[in-house]
Amino acid sequence: MSSQVTVTTETLRRLHRVHQQLRDLNERLERGPRIARAHEANLARVQAELAELQAKHKSQRVRVDDKQLQLKSREAEIERRRRQLLEAKDNRSYQGLRDQIAADEKASSVLEDEILEAMERFDEMTRRLAMAQAAVAKTQEDAKKSSEEVELEGPKIRQDIERLKLELQQSEDELPSEFHDGYRRLVRGKGSDALAPIQGEFCGGCNQHVPLNMYNNLASPMPVFCRSCGCLLYLPEDQSPPR
Repeated sequence: MSSQVTVTTETLRRLHRVHQQLRDLNERLERGPRIARAHEANLARVQAELAELQAKHKSQRVRVDDKQLQLKSREAEIERRRRQLLEAKDNRSYQGLRDQIAADEKASSVLEDEILEAMERFDEMTRRLAMAQAAVAKTQEDAKKSSEEVELEGPKIRQDIERLKLELQQSEDELPSEFHDGYRRLVRGKGSDALAPIQGEFCGGCNQHVPLNMYNNLASPMPVFCRSCGCLLYLPEDQSPPR
């Protein structure tokens, strides 16, 4: 393989590497803010869940307090009727008071059960509220960390992108004129997938077999394109040139 072909092959390798690195850096540059936005959305969600749970927790506390006040009022009424029982003037009044006291005591028993059930629900809500508050704190921490990483890494990634763009331009200038039109057309259409190495006897882009005559053309100063996917082919460093 001539020195010109060797230089061209090395240039194609470098171009492919730089295109892939640029693709990866641009993906990282886009992924960072996207992840940060996802953290912010998740934070908004858990904050909304916390606010809803806080409202339910408060409402349940009011419900418990209200039932306890009802029970206290009912117990006071039972005590009042018991005093009236001692002062009853006749059997009819006495029996009427006893029946009313029995009914009130039964209602109080039902109310006590409702209070117990309401307090159990309140305790469960208190537990869930603590978990939700912890989740919000953790999500806030994750969102802050993600935002800080984006702010820290963004300038570094952009700096690397600019450096690689310069390297890409320099490498493109080294390509022989015979490669320019096909290379530019492929880069416009396929981006970082415009080039592919030969892997054994197969195209590294689509894994289709490369005919022997095309493989042999890699030793010539002319571009070789895969018939299946159209990639501009080149020899990788670990593969011997055709003889």
